[in-house]
Formats: sequence, structure tokens, C-alpha cells
Amino acid sequence: MNYTYTVEGITCSGCEAKVKDDLSKVEHITKVDISKENNQAVIIMSQHVKLETLQKALGGKNSKYQISLPNSKPTSEIKAESCCSSDKGESTTHQHNHSNEAGKYYCPMRCEGDKTYDKAGDCPVCGMDLVKEPTSNQITQYTCPMHPEIVEDEPGSCPICGMDLVPMEPSDSEDNKTYERLWHKMKIAMLFTIPIFIISMSDMIPNNPLYQIMELEYWNWIQFAFTLPVVFYACWMFFERAWKSIVNWNLNMFTLIGIGTGVAFLFSIVGMLFPEVFPAQFKTENGTVHLYFEATAVVLTLVLLGQLLEAKAHSRTSGAIKELLKLAPKEATVVVDGVEKVISIHNIKKDDILRVKPGEKIPVDGKITEGTSTIDESMITGEPIPVDKKEEDKVSAGTINGTKSFLMIAEKVGSETLLSQIVQMVSDASRSRAPIQNLVDKVAKYFVPIVVVISVITFIVWWQFGPEPKLVYGFVNAIAVLIIACPCALGLATPMSVMVGVGKGAKLGVLIKNAEAIEKMDKIDVLITDKTGTITEGKPSVEKIVVKDGDEKDVLGKIASLNQSSEHPLATAVVNFAKTKEVAFSNVADFDSVTGKGVKGSINQELILLGNKSLMEQEGVADFSAIEKEVIAEQQLGKTVSYIASNNKVVGFITITDAIKKTSVEAITELKKQGVEVIMITGDNENTAKAVAAELNLTDFKAGFLPQDKLQYIKDLQAQGKVVAMAGDGINDAPALAQADIGIAMGTGTDVAIESAKITLVKGDLQGIVKAKNLSHAVMRNIKQNLFFAFIYNVVGIPIAAGVLFPILGILLSPMIAALAMSFSSVSVIANALRLRTIKI
Repeated sequence: MNYTYTVEGITCSGCEAKVKDDLSKVEHITKVDISKENNQAVIIMSQHVKLETLQKALGGKNSKYQISLPNSKPTSEIKAESCCSSDKGESTTHQHNHSNEAGKYYCPMRCEGDKTYDKAGDCPVCGMDLVKEPTSNQITQYTCPMHPEIVEDEPGSCPICGMDLVPMEPSDSEDNKTYERLWHKMKIAMLFTIPIFIISMSDMIPNNPLYQIMELEYWNWIQFAFTLPVVFYACWMFFERAWKSIVNWNLNMFTLIGIGTGVAFLFSIVGMLFPEVFPAQFKTENGTVHLYFEATAVVLTLVLLGQLLEAKAHSRTSGAIKELLKLAPKEATVVVDGVEKVISIHNIKKDDILRVKPGEKIPVDGKITEGTSTIDESMITGEPIPVDKKEEDKVSAGTINGTKSFLMIAEKVGSETLLSQIVQMVSDASRSRAPIQNLVDKVAKYFVPIVVVISVITFIVWWQFGPEPKLVYGFVNAIAVLIIACPCALGLATPMSVMVGVGKGAKLGVLIKNAEAIEKMDKIDVLITDKTGTITEGKPSVEKIVVKDGDEKDVLGKIASLNQSSEHPLATAVVNFAKTKEVAFSNVADFDSVTGKGVKGSINQELILLGNKSLMEQEGVADFSAIEKEVIAEQQLGKTVSYIASNNKVVGFITITDAIKKTSVEAITELKKQGVEVIMITGDNENTAKAVAAELNLTDFKAGFLPQDKLQYIKDLQAQGKVVAMAGDGINDAPALAQADIGIAMGTGTDVAIESAKITLVKGDLQGIVKAKNLSHAVMRNIKQNLFFAFIYNVVGIPIAAGVLFPILGILLSPMIAALAMSFSSVSVIANALRLRTIKI
């Protein structure tokens, strides 16, 4: 489990080494990383260690090194004396800066792919505010509702009043902090911009009443004074970003904003102080120069408004991850020697026995050891109907217990739980790049330089061919071109849709590994699917055993003993069946699992074989005539039949059934309607495969395929130009899942299969493939809509700002209107992406 803390008092490399060494000695701590630049400690623990234990390791409460949670209140200032100085050296005062909360930050435009940063700030490429990645490893502390100064690491009672301590809510999220910071600046900007706008627009009033109070020259000075807080406080960050973009040559939206408003502001200052240097075209009837303080202030304020609205919208795009994080409870009830105790979820260890009461969230992954209940798993699987659970059944963290109480054993805790893995997968996928983004990157690379060139051309054309005052027209329209261009709308088009789409998929039980999977899933025209555990329930059971030569119980005991060493679901079915018959198990020597064929081994020097016809032929078993007709009859009913041989002689067979999932028929029918060929590939025999294919009305089927056969078949389809998806759940499916354009793993399957796949279906149901296909189509359509809005906005907006409509309709676009349009272009792209949250899949 990874935890992040703030450590105050680290002033040099020596301090850094000492803190790391002291913390590393604490029991249950396996690794410590210290960063003196941001006073941060990232600690990996095998089980959670109390904060007071960590502080004690650093020297106690009076130590110069004070460790705390990132969200806790700032401690009082600490006199931190550098360990590298002498006792008489000067001491320095250090107080932790809480403006940058520990965590990971990323650019919403994915300028550098999945790169993250340790601190909040601006993207070095596009200049946008970095967004904090939601995290699930924050440690909960507890406080008294009557005495908030009481803060403890574990639940309990208040030492002052005796009231139960309650979990502390985390401080405002980084999204809210960004929004509040921008809103504060927005209020300052509006406070000064509105008077500037009124003063400027008063020129349109006959017999301007303001001029009766003061002359224009003095009003210009007031406009200048009011513009200063807007430029140098509320919106100074835009100029900083513009400067960085030019220095680093990562030209972006802020390059254009900075140049446009900066030129207008400087022009106005020079015009106010030295009007004599300007030609008559720039002057009013009174001899003063036309100033653009109002354009500067209004444009910057409108850009700030756009940033404010984007910050609000960004918090909603990652809403799915935040909702998943809220699923995890803060507390759990552990049972020790029959005594129940409420503990923090972070203190749960593997093999702990937990009591889950009615209506509570299940704290970790595990299985029920006592009792029964119904569990609402909709937050994990997307299915609204509660699931009945009994002893030995698995339960997952974040799901909600029904009306009964039960005991469970903790099997996976912390980052190992399914919920934590889902959160991590959704977070990683949200930051991945879709191939379609490459087109946008190529356009964006040349976008800003082209806009600057167009702006210069606009000025020259108006200067040479425009009406009087030519220079004024050229100046204003050149600025409008710079302001209206919006590379951010292009940059946000793809990642916003991907983020919302991935979150939507998680709610539906469709876990998408990366954005490339979304794009490819929309293009698939062939679905290859395994049979056992994919089309069928994956819970095979023995229907009967037929023994032609020997004692039935003895033969069953031998094949069950053989299957104890196999991981295959069919083997489990045989073992479970044998246990119900209370047969004796034997020791097996020379066990061998023959992939795609069966198993073999020696019991008391007797060679036992259990498998399909291929295994029998491989081992030299020749005589099938006595039972072959019976076997074929069972296979034609869709059942799996394994031959049993002893010392190279067939002695009988065992029939295993695995029910077809009710949703398989519906899912396959829907996929075929969408033009997807559905082909079943199985290691089972021809007769069984044919019966299943007929029941499901499959496009085609292939029987008796080994893992290498599945792999080769997919390669052959891809060579024909097909886009192939492969759905499977077993180890033998892993090579084919990796080779397919889209590997789809059943969440009920093996970890190897899930690791090899690009999409995982939590419920392990073919209906999830239909959801994944529909979701990918909706996301790609949304991306194309966003790209259309962004491209058409710039293609239409820039020429209008340059003045192409003026000769025909007499229409010009002021820089202020251009700024308003630019600000809302990015917001419109995000708003369109957010529509994905409400679509029906």
C-alpha cells in the first residue's frame, strides 16, 4: 500500500537521508522515497502504520521533523535548523506550503501523453492548468464533532466529551481549489473591467455626460489605472504562460492571447504618453490617440471567464473516477476472538474476519465464511439486480450489502482489490491517447505560427487596401485574428471524450485499458469467442460417468486425483463431483497437462489418461469402437465428453455440461445486426461445437483448436484486412487475446487473460461486448463532433475576424467579441463530451 505524507523540516540532503533512514527502520515499512523539494514522503507499507508511530521514529513531537497527512491543517511554524550547519549557525523558519497538495497532476490536453507532474502548475507545452488525478490511497483521520482539535488515526471516542469520533472529510479537492482561485481573480477582474467598459462605451452616448465631469485625457488615465489590476494581478498568468511558450517554442493559445492583448496594452500606454509619435489616422478629433485599454481588460476578463468555466467542467469529466473512489467505505468491523471492533479500512490485513452489517459497503475483496445475503453489485458490474450470495461466494469492495449480516474473510486489501484496480485502470485509460489524436497534433504543431502569419497579413492588407483610418482597421482586425484562434478546442476534442467515455464504461462494467482500444473497438468486423466461460457459464458440472471396464468409484477416484493438479474448470468439476461421491484420492506421479487435449499421470504405476480423442491418439490408445457411438451422441447434445484410459486402454468416459449463458444468444444476435461476424473457436470436439453453434446461430465455428491454432487463425483473418476482436477467459486464450486487434477478457477469468486484453468485462458476459461496441461508437462519434466544432470554429472564425465579410456585409469582429467566442469554444467542446455521461448504451 502506498501512502503520501508531508514532512516539515527537511532543509538539505542530509536531512533527506536521515528522515529516509529513520522511517525505513519502522516495522511494516518496505520502501521510503523522500523529496526535499516539495517536503513529501511516499511510503510503501505491508500494513498501515499509525501516524504517531511515524512521528515517534522521527524523534517525537518535539523533533524538527514533523510528519503529517497532505490534507491536515498546517502545523505551527517550526524552527528548522539545518543539520549541515553548526550549532551556532543561523536557523531558518519553515512552514509547509499547502498550495500544492501532494499527488499526481496531468495536462487535460494530454500534450505529453500519460506524463504526470508532482506539483500543480501549468502545462509546459500548452500552458493549461494541470489537473489533479483522483487518488484512492488517502488516509482517513477521525475528529470529534464537538472538539475539532481532537484528531486521531483510528475510530474511537473523544477524550474530552466521550462522543464517537467521526471520519474527517478531505479538504476541498484540487478542482475546487483551482475553481475558487480563478473565481477570486474573476471577481477582481470584473470589478475593474466593468467601469473601464462603461467609460469606453460612453462615447456612443450623445453629449457624453462623462466628459462634462472630466476631459477625455483624464478618463484615459482612469482607464489605465483600472487596467493595471486586471493585467498584473487577475490575468498576469496568461502573460507568464505566453512568455514560457515563446521561450520554449511550444506555441499555444496563450501565445496568441499574450501577443494580442500585450500589443494592445503597450500601444495604449505609448498612445497616452506620447500621442505625437502616431499618425493622424490613430487620433480622435480632439487630437488624442484611440486607446485600447477597454479591449485589453475585456478580452483578458473573457479569457479568464473561459478558464473558469473550463475548470468547472473539468471536475465533471473525471466524475466517474471520483464516484468510484467514494464507493470504498472508511471503516470496517473486524472480529477478533468473537469481539467486534471498528477499525479504519487501511488497517485491514489479509485473513482478517470482518462483519458486514445490513446496508453497509463491503470494505475489501474476500469470500463469505458465515451467513447469506443479497449484494448490490451495480456499481461494479453495471447490473441493477442484486445478487444472492452464500458461504464460499466471492464479494467485492465497494458493493453494498442487503438486509442480512454476514462474516467474510479478507483476501485482497488496499490496492489489490477489484475496486482499486478498476480506479487505476480507468485513471490510466483516461490519460491515454487515441490514434485519431495524431491528426490533431499535426495540425496543432503549425496552428499558432499560421495564425500569427495570418494576423500580420491581415494588418498589411487593411493598411494597403482598407478604408480610412487604414492603420486603425488593420491594427484592430489583426488583434481580433490572434484572439479568436483557439488551438485549445482542438487539443481538448479527443481527451475529453475519452475521459468521459472511459468513466461511462466503468459504470457499465466495461473496463477499457487505453484510448486506442476505444477507437479500434468501433471498427471491428469479426469477433472470435471462446466457448467455456465466455459463451457458457464457465461453471461446468459432471452429468455422469460411464465405466465399461472396472469399478466406477475406483476409476472416478483416479481421474479426480489426476485433476487435483489441473487449473482447468473441467478439472474442478470432476474433483467436486468426486468429493460428493466420497471417493478415495490417490497420490499422482509424473503429472502432465497437455494443453488443449487433457491430462495424464501415474497412480501406483498405472498410466491414467483423461482427455479428448487427440490425447488418446497421441498416447497410442487405438480402440474406441466400444464407446464411440455413446460419446458422439452426448457431444451432439452440446456436452463435453472426456475419454478415460488406463494403461493405453479406454475404460470409459465422463460427460460434463456447461450451461450457455442466457445473454449469449441476445448478444450474438445484436452483434450480427451491427455487421460483426461472430466465430466460436474452441478446443472442444466437432460435435459439441456444432451443437452450440447451431443453438446460438453463429456465423461460423472452429473445433479442436489448440492455443497456437487460435493464434494462427487470428493472424490469417488480419492478413485478409479484418479488424479482429477476441473474447476469452483462460490462460490458453492469452496469446490470441494479445494478437487480436482488441482482446476482450472476461473479468471472471484468469489474471493472465485479463493482463493480455485491452478490454475487460467485469461480469464476464457477452452482453458486455455489445456495450463496449456501442460505447466505442458513441465515443468516436463524440470525438468527431468535437473535432468538427473545433475545426469549423477556427476555419470560419479566423477569416471573419480578419474582415472578409466587411466588403460584402460591412461586418467586423471586435477583439472583445472574438475573445468571448474563443473562450466558449473550449467550453462547448467539453460540454459536448459530457453528453456521453447520459447516453444509453
